[in-house]
Amino acid sequence: MNEYKILFTGTMGAGKTTAIAAVSETPPIVTDVVNNDETHTKERTTVGLDFGQFTLDNGDRVRMFGTPGQSRFDFLWKILSKNAIGMIILTDNSRPDPLGDLRVYLDGFANELESLPCAIGVGRLDTHASPNLEDYVDELARHELVLPVLGVDVRKPQDVVLLIDTLLAQLEAGLFEENDGT
Repeated sequence: MNEYKILFTGTMGAGKTTAIAAVSETPPIVTDVVNNDETHTKERTTVGLDFGQFTLDNGDRVRMFGTPGQSRFDFLWKILSKNAIGMIILTDNSRPDPLGDLRVYLDGFANELESLPCAIGVGRLDTHASPNLEDYVDELARHELVLPVLGVDVRKPQDVVLLIDTLLAQLEAGLFEENDGT
């Protein structure tokens, strides 16, 4: 049995904890505390990491790690990205500047994005049509990146599985050099 590590990152409230919980076979480990960031109305926020896992049909195990969303915890982003085979960046399209939010993570993980497959999951597209998925693709192009961008509802396991399958397909296609995931 092989074990693989996938990193979930994105802004506070984008759904990292929810996404991991949606597909984890075990109750996820979370490090949520009462939110004291007055710029966000979210009641609780992750300050360490989220962790969940599931087993692929072939018996391999996927370990999912979620980062804190606030930039003040960016030192954890680098720690948690070690040995990951791929990254999922979640964005919340209802925020005031979701493309600016995406830029924070593209810049914060610039080195990792040179060698890791990544998929962008855009949430709350149904309630906020602007920006649209093409605007996200254009933003990625400004960073000289070509990455899959998917509209998702992280509460739906099939949407989270689609993001994970997108990462695994990039690895299988040989688009990135595979890490051992340990």
